[in-house]
Amino acid sequence: MMPTDAPNGRVDIATDAEAVAQRAASLIAEKVRGSSGPFVIALSGGSTPKRLYQILASDYADLPWDRMQLVFGDERFVPADDSSSNYRMVSEALLSKVDVPSANVHPMPTDGTPADAALRYQGILQRIHGSDTLQPGKPLFDIVLLGLGENGHTASLFPGTDVLNERKAWVGSCTPLDAPHDRLTLTYPAIQSSRLVMFLVAGAGKAEIVAKVRGGDAAQPSTQIRTDGELLWLLDKAAAGERDHAG
Repeated sequence: MMPTDAPNGRVDIATDAEAVAQRAASLIAEKVRGSSGPFVIALSGGSTPKRLYQILASDYADLPWDRMQLVFGDERFVPADDSSSNYRMVSEALLSKVDVPSANVHPMPTDGTPADAALRYQGILQRIHGSDTLQPGKPLFDIVLLGLGENGHTASLFPGTDVLNERKAWVGSCTPLDAPHDRLTLTYPAIQSSRLVMFLVAGAGKAEIVAKVRGGDAAQPSTQIRTDGELLWLLDKAAAGERDHAG
């Protein structure tokens, strides 16, 4: 089976950003409830994922959170209580409101050096996975949530950074050319080891970059995303380039 790539992923268009978040929450709940055993989700930062987490906390608190392992797709190299921290955002929107064991939540470390922290986080993922290597037929993640930046980045796979060339490590570090803070990020091979990758994208400001990535523009880091499972674009009408024509 050939991996699914970002340009060839399935598209699901919702009315607006709220509908995108609602749809994502429903899909996650469906996948979790249809599974048995541990369920590993790589979480994303951003405004649409934040709303998704709020919906999960309010409408899906009855999910089997004790079976879920929550990891992070990327993180800014800042303290956990910093306003820029993805972990802080997820904690406030979701983790503080659902009955998920603390042992099942795995924030990316942001102490020491970024390179060392990336190695340590890979070790955490290897323990969750039960293997030091990625193996066909044994996905690392059940779901990977991704956003899309106007510069074509996803997770913290930024244009012009060396981490785009990483093909062995599961976690890398980078210093973006056009964004603040050093970053930790899942790499392409780690993201590929997944059952489902979901891009959550909303707003007219994203329509141009969605079209570029969906069109296969190789200069955009998000175009290189692959998954061994299903790839789904959850877009609102504005991000999809659709315009309402009012009379």
